[in-house]
Amino acid sequence: MIAVSALERAGVDVPRKGTHIFRYSLATQLLGAGASLTEIGQVLRHQNHDTTRLYAKVDINALRKLGLPWPVGVQ
Repeated sequence: MIAVSALERAGVDVPRKGTHIFRYSLATQLLGAGASLTEIGQVLRHQNHDTTRLYAKVDINALRKLGLPWPVGVQ
């Protein structure tokens, strides 16, 4: 309840309020900074990579920069 109250006072509007938002945010920030899923899992103290993948959301905008343009004439 402390985390929920603090988020509300700060005006943070997220669909799921609670302490997990901090874990999700940390994992996403670490991923964006180039940390591997193994490193993120160690920080979050996960024993399973599948758990870490739930927290570390992929930055779609960063992926768009890596994508190649669609070949002309290919359907």
